[in-house]
This record gives sequence, structure tokens and C-alpha cells, in this order.
Amino acid sequence: MIVAGVMSGTSADGINVALVRFASARRFTLLGHAEYPYPKQVRAAVLAAMNAPAAAVADLARLNALLGELYASVVLKTQKRFKLQSNLVACHGQTIYHQGSPQPYLGRRVTATWQTGEAAIVAARLGVPVVSDFRPADMAVGGQGAPLVPFLDYALFRDRRVGRIVLNLGGIANLTAIPANAVPGEVLAFDTGPGNMVIDGVMQELFRQPFDRGGRTAASGAVFLPVLRKMLGNPFFARRPPKSAGREQFGQSYVAEFLSRCGRAAKADVVATATAITAQSIARAIKFLVAGKRNANFRDLIVSGGGTRNKTLMSMLQSQVSELGVTMLTSDDFGLPSAAKEAVAFALLGYQTWHRKPSNLPSATGARRAAVLGKICYP
Repeated sequence: MIVAGVMSGTSADGINVALVRFASARRFTLLGHAEYPYPKQVRAAVLAAMNAPAAAVADLARLNALLGELYASVVLKTQKRFKLQSNLVACHGQTIYHQGSPQPYLGRRVTATWQTGEAAIVAARLGVPVVSDFRPADMAVGGQGAPLVPFLDYALFRDRRVGRIVLNLGGIANLTAIPANAVPGEVLAFDTGPGNMVIDGVMQELFRQPFDRGGRTAASGAVFLPVLRKMLGNPFFARRPPKSAGREQFGQSYVAEFLSRCGRAAKADVVATATAITAQSIARAIKFLVAGKRNANFRDLIVSGGGTRNKTLMSMLQSQVSELGVTMLTSDDFGLPSAAKEAVAFALLGYQTWHRKPSNLPSATGARRAAVLGKICYP
């Protein structure tokens, strides 16, 4: 069975498609992978929807339809490129709001999440079933709806002798801690805070650039330590897992506060400081794991996601974790391209859903029980 995994993350930079052949949930092969940037106007509309305190219902409905068309078109392009035909599509959709913890609303406390991109359109255009909307099923049984990628991490990276920490550097950074010889209930996963999100936001504000290519701007600056310490005082970093984050915590408002605290500091120093926020918040989480899991034998840190292309961020992270006796690797070292990993993960989750099997890890999301994730649209 070939499943097309489709992922567009919180960085809102574009769409990743992975074509994966499954023999079973434990035996699968990546057949091809492609990345497609959002058109500028589409990215602007996505970011506006994410950051808006209020939005026109008509615009949200139109964006939902437009993204469905885009998802279908890029799957078709990927299939044509690799001369393959998928039997199923697993489409995460574009998150425009995620609130994993209960908040008061109209007399009740509710959790809420919204991944937009109409799956019915994708199914109609491709002529195959589409699994989408993965997160609400986990939240319905008490989970935070995130992170979900740990299901793949456990399948790929568990080891009998060595504990591994698997880190994804997307818009938000999240990690999966897999102790040596772990069973699923021993896996711990959570969002550590911003990955690329704050860096991207600062680059947009200061340079009108969507990201810091290769980390070059940060490399030319110096970290502004007083601001770094202040921003790392955000209560999210001190919260114990399970926990999840998004633009609600580290989006436009956080970037505005950060820039205000930086004042008239040199622009390159501001970007370097934003990069250090990501590196040090991740390092704190890893120190928490290494110190707290005495029998876990954590030895490897396996990094994936778009942030692996930021050499300055990777260098900062390397310097932070090397003192812990942890070796930093990338998922590429294990045969899985960093940029493809999340799309592969949702291909796996879609495969599980199609076979009516659960794919959340309650120890990672905080759910009361395992759940079958997602909804299926038929062509």
C-alpha cells in the first residue's frame, strides 16, 4: 500500500509530500519526497489567519478550499515526478489554531484545534480516500492533540541498549524521549518551545526575509544575554510535560515583546539572541530528561526538520548538549531525510487510521487512552 503523507507545519513555509510504501506499520519504505513553497499570497493569508484575534468567516472558508486544491495539486506533481500512484492520502492540513489545554468558553472549559485544508477536495481530485484532521480524536480523550510524531519516532528509533532523544525543529520544537529498551508507555514527548518560529518572525520584521538562510545573520551577531534570560523566563519553559505550543504562545505577540526588549540592539544581535532562545530552551528540556531518567541511558540526539539547515542554531545546540555526553545526529544518518520526516509520520498515522488502529502515544499527549486518529473522506 502506498500512502502519500502531506504536511504543512507551523512555519507556514510550504507543503511537504512523502510517498511511503507500507508492508505493515513497522515495515515501510520512503519512495520519494518533495517540497513545495507556498505562493507568497497564500503564505500571507495563512499567517494572517494564524495571528488574527478575529477573522472573516468567508476568508477562512475560502482558505480551507484553496488549501485543499493546493494539497491535491502537489500530491499529483509528486506522483508524476516519481511515477507512482498512491492508494491513500494522509493530510495533516495547516494549523491555524491550537489550544491543547482547557480554557473557559461560554461557561465550559474546552480544548480546541483547527487544521484547515479541505480533505473532500483532495479526495475528489486524486480519486483516493483521504485521512485528515488527526488531532481532535486525541483531545477528545483528554490529550493535548500534540505531539503526534512520536508514534513514528518510537517505531524507527527505539533501541534495546541506547536511549535516544528525537528532536524536530519545525516552527515549534518538539522532542521524543525513548529510553533504552522502552515500551510505548515509557515514551515521553512534548513541545519545548519555539523552533524556527521566533527566528522567522524576527527576520520578517527586521529584514523582510522569511527566514535566516543557513543561520548566516545570527552567525554575524552576538547574543544579548539580558534579553535572553528574560525571554527564557516565560512560564511555558518551566512547565512540566505533557505540554504543547504553537503561535498562540510563540507567534506574533511573543516576537513583538522580544523586539521591544531588544530596543536598539544591532539587528544581527537580535537574530542571534532569537536563535539562542530556541537552542537554550531545547537544551534545558534535554537536561531535564538526562538528569531525571537515570535508567534511560540517553546517548543520541537525533535532529530533523527545517531547522537542521540553520547551521548557527545547530552549532549552538551542539555546544549546549555536548557537555551532557549526548551525541548529536540527524535523521538523515538513519536514512530518513530531515525534511521528509513529518510527512512520513502522517503517512504512518494515516495507514494506522485506515486499518482502524490507534496512533497516539498517551504518555506523549496526556490522553487517557490510545485512540484511532483522523477522519476519512472518500472520492
